[in-house]
Amino acid sequence: MAVAPSLPPAHAPDMRPPTTQAGRVPVLLPMPFAGAFDYKALPDMPLRAGDIVSVPLGNRRQTGVVWDTDNTLPPELTHPIPSKTVADNRLRAVAERLDLPPLNAELRRFVDWVAAYTLSPPGMVLAMTLRLHMKGSTPPPATGWVVQHPLPATLRMTPARHNVLALMADSTPRTTTDIASAAGVSAGVVKGLADAGALRPVLLEPTRPFAQPDPLHHPPALEGAQQDAAAALRQSVREKKFSVTLLEGVTGSGKTEIYLEAIAACLEQGQQALVLLPEIALSAQWMERFTRRFGVRPAVWHSEIGQKARRQTWLGAADGSATVVVGARSALFLPFCNPGLIIVDEEHESLFKQEEGVIYNARDMAVVRGRLAGFPVVVVSATPSLETLANAQAGRYQRLVLPTRHGGASLPQTHLLDMRDAPPERGMFLSPRLVEDIAATLAREEQAMLFLNRRGYAPLTLCRTCGHRMECPHCTAWLVEHRNRQVLSCHYCDHTEPMPPVCPSCKTEHSLTAIGPGIERITEEARQLFPDARILVMSSDTLG
Repeated sequence: MAVAPSLPPAHAPDMRPPTTQAGRVPVLLPMPFAGAFDYKALPDMPLRAGDIVSVPLGNRRQTGVVWDTDNTLPPELTHPIPSKTVADNRLRAVAERLDLPPLNAELRRFVDWVAAYTLSPPGMVLAMTLRLHMKGSTPPPATGWVVQHPLPATLRMTPARHNVLALMADSTPRTTTDIASAAGVSAGVVKGLADAGALRPVLLEPTRPFAQPDPLHHPPALEGAQQDAAAALRQSVREKKFSVTLLEGVTGSGKTEIYLEAIAACLEQGQQALVLLPEIALSAQWMERFTRRFGVRPAVWHSEIGQKARRQTWLGAADGSATVVVGARSALFLPFCNPGLIIVDEEHESLFKQEEGVIYNARDMAVVRGRLAGFPVVVVSATPSLETLANAQAGRYQRLVLPTRHGGASLPQTHLLDMRDAPPERGMFLSPRLVEDIAATLAREEQAMLFLNRRGYAPLTLCRTCGHRMECPHCTAWLVEHRNRQVLSCHYCDHTEPMPPVCPSCKTEHSLTAIGPGIERITEEARQLFPDARILVMSSDTLG
């Protein structure tokens, strides 16, 4: 979509008024219901909008959020659903208010807005914020040990106990595991000292899982257009107002270093920044650049991290300890307590579009969230999408352009090779001119890369006798030959079957032939042409 219609007004302070009215409280559950359910609010459990609670649903408990009683969405996004009022005496009571940070008004309104705009149940949008792993309360602080002074007169000393007491002489609280590991003793020795009264328990302060990035750690040396663009982004962050800026630049122009300066300005303001990447699992190089600039790694959010890391990042976003979060599109729904900037890198990528469940484009919803909370959004690309270009040309987005590469570097030369002018030999697919260039590259002890967006050995297998094409029995797509595994596979529905020895139609033996190239076939040809080269195959079939 080019422009989100009727963007809501900027975010107002969250005063969190009480939502209990006549003993009722609306609770939105992360399930595909049309809206919130009414529950009974108990007198000894004051509840406010945003509180995360546990409520009965059928014969089980379900985690939900106390929701707002009013709806301030634009009229065109409001679709009231008729509901039957339930008598007060039939309402079930809220079971528990969980010890978790409440969802602020900006995020609650964002959930309502996305649900209305995408025609999705609001509970399904809430599910992207309130994950199932967030059930339960915040774990209590760990218990540590310090030396009890004076030591008991009846304490019997051993070499192992002496090592423990010598280690604990600095009065630093430590856990049983840490003491045993540092002193080179078993956990039983530590427990024995505690039972004898030589150690007393203390509550340890919760560890902060996220180190704080230093905006002054290693600032880059920017020049010319880079410096101007960085200054413009810094100014937009300092103004603390909603704006959208397109940062456009050729590959190697320093776009990442420039928007890292916007993040530095956000940190100087004491606010949180979110960076959305299209494929977080492949962002090792980005992480290195961030660490070099700020001295620490950011908090990470994507589908591959474990449950503990997810909980830490969720809580870190909610309490402000995670000041910079880098993540995939779902990170947009984290409960940031003080957001000040969203960066959408490679904004043109289709991976920002979610096409199942709640269907949305994270780039566009990032703009909506920035508008709701009143902070700037930066979309970054070397090849901006048509929607973004249209918004920039219409004046809705500011536009910063970096026309040249950093440090005077030049773009590599590109040549189009017409295969009709230099056709390969029969049964081969690499042009002789391309083979000559690869041979020259290898002679210079340089690397060459051949790219083909076709997995397997060949995209089509047919019978030379009757012309029968091997098709998927479920979706009628052509079956792709994977010669290394001796199977035919459908890349749409994942149907797989062994390579048949005869044609299924005419029963002729050895008549099935591969048509067209896949990466396995190109690799086979490259090994024949360059037997001394070290060849690596990279595809989703070979790399985890």
